[in-house]
Amino acid sequence: MRADRLLSLVLLLRNRGRMPASALARELEVSTRTVLRDIDALSTSGIPVFAERGRDGGFELLPGFTTDLTGLTADEAKALLGAGSAATSESLGMAPAFASAMRKVVAAMPDAHRAAAGKLAERIYVTQDGWLRDTERSEHLGLIQQAVFAGSRLRILYTSRGGAPSWRTVDPEGLVNAAGHWYLVARDRGNERTYRLDRLTETELLDEPANRPADVDLAATWRRRRSEFRAGHDPLQVELRVREEGREQLQAKAVAVQSLVPADDGWLLAHATFADVGHVGAALWTLGVPAELLGPPEVRIEIAARAQEMWERHEPS
Repeated sequence: MRADRLLSLVLLLRNRGRMPASALARELEVSTRTVLRDIDALSTSGIPVFAERGRDGGFELLPGFTTDLTGLTADEAKALLGAGSAATSESLGMAPAFASAMRKVVAAMPDAHRAAAGKLAERIYVTQDGWLRDTERSEHLGLIQQAVFAGSRLRILYTSRGGAPSWRTVDPEGLVNAAGHWYLVARDRGNERTYRLDRLTETELLDEPANRPADVDLAATWRRRRSEFRAGHDPLQVELRVREEGREQLQAKAVAVQSLVPADDGWLLAHATFADVGHVGAALWTLGVPAELLGPPEVRIEIAARAQEMWERHEPS
């Protein structure tokens, strides 16, 4: 059971200190890849796991972080340690258990580290918007997470879309996971920027404090950055139909809805604006109610091709 394995992983790191992924894999009798995914799950659920690179590197917990995990009930442990999975605790019906588990963890921490742990949790945001997919594993994630938690500057070699690689010195504010991709939210010479981790070639942790606000609202920042990104692209006009119960969801996900009129048998006919084909696909995937894209034909073909590719990749064997 994954929750049991994650509990064992936390206890190993707490009792033995820094351990490489290979050693953790041997102890837990799983693959190294599984350990790396579990480390991601712990990090996104608020457990402060650091990655240290180099010959003597490995994973370790924030110094001073302790908690009596044996005091958690089975439901609390599953809710807490399942927070990094593809589904949120709320969607799994575990929100009360998750809150109870977090209270126990926070209450068990030393006073000196309690506030610090709360601040660390604010520096990671996971959103389920977009196409459902496995979270990518970036070789730079550990070092960037360390910079985010420690409040240190980073020097990165980054390739923007359609551009050439260039070095930038940034002040990291937080990490966002959206649709399986990791993004670094940081300031470059005071300007707020978002960097996709799979476009990083090199990263260097600098021995300089980051110039960043003491508090951060990553959810609000991500929504603002996403809106700015979409506004910078040529809008895509589409026609679709959706069930009545999906009216508010469609209005929330589209850039704009020009018309939304009743059709036959409880359906609504809509004309809406999206940023691009990917935005349309993400909206259709996450509406949670029956919906059908009617046109333009080329967009419908593209969505069908993406859906077919996903089916072939996940078809039961």
